[in-house]
Amino acid sequence: MQVPLLDLKAQYQTIRAEIDAAVAEVFESQYFILGPKVKECEAAIAKYCGIDHAIGVSSGTDALLIALMAEGIGAGDEVITTPYTFFSTAGSVSRLGAKPVFVDIDPKTFNIDPALIEAKITPRTRAIIPVHLYGQMADMAPILEIAKRHNLIVIEDAAQAIGAEYQGQRAGNLGEYGCFSFFPSKNLGAAGDGGMVITKDADRAEKLDRLRAHGSKPKYYHSIIGGNFRLDALQAAVVTVKLRHLDAWTARRQANAKRYNDLFAKAGMIEDGTVQLPQVTADRHIFNQYVIRVPCRDALRNHLKERGIGNEVYYPVPLHLQECFANLGYHAGDCPESEKAAQETLALPIYPELTQDQAQYVVEEIVGFRR
Repeated sequence: MQVPLLDLKAQYQTIRAEIDAAVAEVFESQYFILGPKVKECEAAIAKYCGIDHAIGVSSGTDALLIALMAEGIGAGDEVITTPYTFFSTAGSVSRLGAKPVFVDIDPKTFNIDPALIEAKITPRTRAIIPVHLYGQMADMAPILEIAKRHNLIVIEDAAQAIGAEYQGQRAGNLGEYGCFSFFPSKNLGAAGDGGMVITKDADRAEKLDRLRAHGSKPKYYHSIIGGNFRLDALQAAVVTVKLRHLDAWTARRQANAKRYNDLFAKAGMIEDGTVQLPQVTADRHIFNQYVIRVPCRDALRNHLKERGIGNEVYYPVPLHLQECFANLGYHAGDCPESEKAAQETLALPIYPELTQDQAQYVVEEIVGFRR
């Protein structure tokens, strides 16, 4: 049996007519950059997230970058974040000449540990970027309290978590900014790169709008320097169609997660500690990924690949140990929970179209490997 890590073809077949019609409208209009389709997408995302302002941008990376730019963060500034995330979280900070400061994770959720943040704050600290990893929000209440006490900006990296909830609030809705990615593999993916920044603040929204078009407003008049961070209409059209289905897809991801949990429990793999399953601590985990912890992770990964089961390691090298950040002075052992997670975690297929037989096959092969 073949079980891909993600099957976008299966998803496309269920919404093909809607996608094709939306894309055809863009070609008929010949309005490819910003324009009505982008405005429609922004309005739909803002409504979905329960917030006033959404600004479409060219990628999730650029969403983080433009949020930092809007706050004037640059050389000499420090931004606290997690080392256990995709590169763009810290890479965006470094691109502006600021310094990423890494805080280790909570081993239960893989999200930044709020209890460790305050010790890393210095007079140069300007912002905190919590990452809502794998589709579950970080523990935001203490993070927001720390930020308020130290007058820091909070930029939520919600690239993997649109629709996730914490204490009744949607991801991206708690800090000054929320940043989303529409990379095709995300739970809400475009047909290429795309992203969105949301904010409650009208002035911040207006600045983001200018920054994504080289700081121009009106056209050809530049009071600030921005970049080319515009969301194109084709991607916006695809995202708007998919957004209508997102809650149904999320429900299936959650059902698949429960199915895995039940199958692993029935096989006795939880009780004997062979497999550690994802722990749900927030209101709504949307399971962008279903990530287990196992001993002999790399050997298991190869075993699953040989049997046609897709899997992935998110992430094999924590950011504080990446070569490009060697100048920051971190060493092995500085973020032990992140380092341990990098050695033990494995993402299994969790896409909405995953079948009972496929999930059963995945678990059977993991059980067989253990034996």
